[in-house]
Amino acid sequence: MVLRHSLTVGLLTLGLLATPVFAQDQAAANEPAKVLKEAGYQEPVKVLKDIVDAPRPSMFSVGPKRTMAVIADVPDLPSIAVVAQPELKLAGLRIHPKYFSASRFSYYPSLALYDIPNAKKLSIKGLPANLNVATMSWSPDQSKLAFNNVDPVSGASTLWIVDAKTQTATQLKNVSLNSVVDSGYEWFGDSSRLLLTLRANNDVRMPAPQTPSGPVMQQTDAQAGVRQLRTYQDLLTNEDDAKLFEHYLTTQLAIANASTGSVEKIGKPALYWNTSVAPGGKEILVTKLQRPFSYVVSANSFPQEVSVIDLKGNTVKQIAQVPLIEGLPTGNDAVRTGIRNVSWRNDAPATLVWAEALDGGDPAKEVTERDVVKMQSAPFTTAPRELARLGSRYRGITWSDGQLALLNEYWWKNRKIKQWRIAPDAPNVAPKLLSDRSSEDSYNNPGSEMTMVGPLGKSVLARSSDGKSMFRVGTGASKEGNRPFLDRVDIESQQTQRLFRSQAPYYEAPVALLDPDARTILINRQSVTVPSNVLVVKTGADEASYKVERALTNNVNPFPELSNVRKELIHYVRKDGVKLSGTLYLPPSFEPGKSAPLPVLMWAYPAEFKSADAAGQVTGSPYTFNNISYWGPLPFLARGFAVLDNPSFPIVGEGTAEPNDTYITQLVDDAAAAIDKLVDMKVGDRNRMAIGGHSYGAFMTANLLAHSRLFKAGIARSGAYNRTLTPFGFQSEERNYWTAKDVYRDMSPFNYAENIKDALLIIHGADDNNPGTFPIQSERLFAAIKGLGGNARLVMLPNESHGYRARESLLHMLAEEDAWLMRYVKP
Repeated sequence: MVLRHSLTVGLLTLGLLATPVFAQDQAAANEPAKVLKEAGYQEPVKVLKDIVDAPRPSMFSVGPKRTMAVIADVPDLPSIAVVAQPELKLAGLRIHPKYFSASRFSYYPSLALYDIPNAKKLSIKGLPANLNVATMSWSPDQSKLAFNNVDPVSGASTLWIVDAKTQTATQLKNVSLNSVVDSGYEWFGDSSRLLLTLRANNDVRMPAPQTPSGPVMQQTDAQAGVRQLRTYQDLLTNEDDAKLFEHYLTTQLAIANASTGSVEKIGKPALYWNTSVAPGGKEILVTKLQRPFSYVVSANSFPQEVSVIDLKGNTVKQIAQVPLIEGLPTGNDAVRTGIRNVSWRNDAPATLVWAEALDGGDPAKEVTERDVVKMQSAPFTTAPRELARLGSRYRGITWSDGQLALLNEYWWKNRKIKQWRIAPDAPNVAPKLLSDRSSEDSYNNPGSEMTMVGPLGKSVLARSSDGKSMFRVGTGASKEGNRPFLDRVDIESQQTQRLFRSQAPYYEAPVALLDPDARTILINRQSVTVPSNVLVVKTGADEASYKVERALTNNVNPFPELSNVRKELIHYVRKDGVKLSGTLYLPPSFEPGKSAPLPVLMWAYPAEFKSADAAGQVTGSPYTFNNISYWGPLPFLARGFAVLDNPSFPIVGEGTAEPNDTYITQLVDDAAAAIDKLVDMKVGDRNRMAIGGHSYGAFMTANLLAHSRLFKAGIARSGAYNRTLTPFGFQSEERNYWTAKDVYRDMSPFNYAENIKDALLIIHGADDNNPGTFPIQSERLFAAIKGLGGNARLVMLPNESHGYRARESLLHMLAEEDAWLMRYVKP
């Protein structure tokens, strides 16, 4: 569900909440797990089931002028019947054929406006009787809200316009959107019109069994050299797939008048991959896909024609003809050659900006300049002008005006990120370096610049009323945990004044400026016992002297029985000196110094670092709300477990060393340090430890069971376990299998399945679409453990992707996890 020209300040519950669903008591903690049957969906014990069925918070999204917001109830979890609807898997896309849209299974069932100055909720008149909102987008001037409504019976995908002044919704007639690639609509900067991508036809097509016309044939290009060819899901497999892909991606562009409702088609139907209206509203940047397609890469690597058209659909200028890209040079800093990252300059009527590689896109080449950034203005008859030459890769620009823009560059190999001040309309003014830092160094992260909607309806740098200052907002990582901040920065001197910083016992995050000088701002505030609420705050003389003016929401704890859950940000040290941390949760019934040590569930996700100092920086906060979600480990507090959530599992490779060269050693040391800390604190029982994780966390889990006996059980969800099946890199590993065979072999728990002696629960979505985590990864690991006499259980969830969506699937997931933990860890 997409929101444009808006700021989603949190998933917030407005109004009353249902009766608390989480009852933590000794009876719930000791209730036997459900006995699982070998067929059909299962449900966990009531305390865990209630978490899945708990009230889902509402969405509260602030408009571009910060005086209005939109509120929408988040729907209940979809049923498996909804998730199992027909779905096409074509060229890396998942398509709902009936709706001509990207696959989605949840729609907002309600919609309302909120008057921020008067703290008043406003009902909307004229909404469709069967409201199923897929996406919504504010107009740049905040006078209107557009939303896409889906009819599950007819499959119609209609566009509606809400007048913010009258709070009235009107349907645009004869509009049937195609939202396979994006939302299907985009506001012009003047807020009076929208660019639409309509269905070229309404013929719902599905693959039909056909007699093959011949074999599928592919040929390598020996002249191309070594290329990274990542493993992708849902690729085209034959010409029938290609024709079906063309059918669903062929769209007709049109322009709709938001006031009169008139719709005018422009140009002819084509395979539009991307469209963007120029800030001045007279041109449109379009990217069209072309043949030949590929059976080894997804659609974003297909041949492309990038051009500018006018409002009649006529070509004004062809910008680039991009060939089929079947792989890039080795390295995470590799890019394709030629023009890339084409976009409009947001502070000019019709000026294009793009990057081109100066090193052939190959990070292995020794050069001083990697990228050149160019700019060209309508009518595109004069030669492009260089904006900057960079020593690393172009990472975008925040625009302000002809004398000020902030240009970013990044180099993954050394984690260096730089920001430059440039004057786009003054080529004789040299760029000024504003920051040169490590992306891993969270403690010294200056934050991100705040933006606003500019005169042309696009996002530009937010500046003070005198134009001399800008504003930065950041997470404020520190040794005490994250403390979000808001800074005012003098543009010329770069001198910083801290206007706001989160103060204990709250976690407070600035989200919007309500005036140009940040005298009044919006923040999200939460505490351990109170969920996130939106507050209007007056800033003061220093970072701590702010004053809460009023609350826009009044959310209460849906789990009051958890108000006395003990939460602590703990610190400890790995045996090689790397500092580690994690968030420890203890059940309300636990009494330090009196209660016996508890069984522990650790839930983690490893991360690679080039600096041990950066790896040791603290993440998280002791003051965030104890949000009990079915997706994470916290529900098992109700079952008598201590939970160590998101403990540090850094994998460090300093200098020329690569992190993964010593992955296993560091992984086991990370886990051992965490266990030692919990035992020293007398909260964890060394003989009752469990480890779990999702995706790369599942990979971690299987490796810990394969290379240690630290844990009695593991839960591995949607992971990859044989790295020879991802031979051109995985996660942050940029070397291919043939140049780092030992690394790939040693990091693959499949190769050490005979050593997995403790209980491993393997869960996977049967339709996982994440690159690398093919379902066969779990199937083969389970088969290996089974054949070698180990203890494992495999659960394949039908119709589920990398993340699980259906209520039945999530209930079954919790039932399996609960039964596993209660059997192998809790006793």
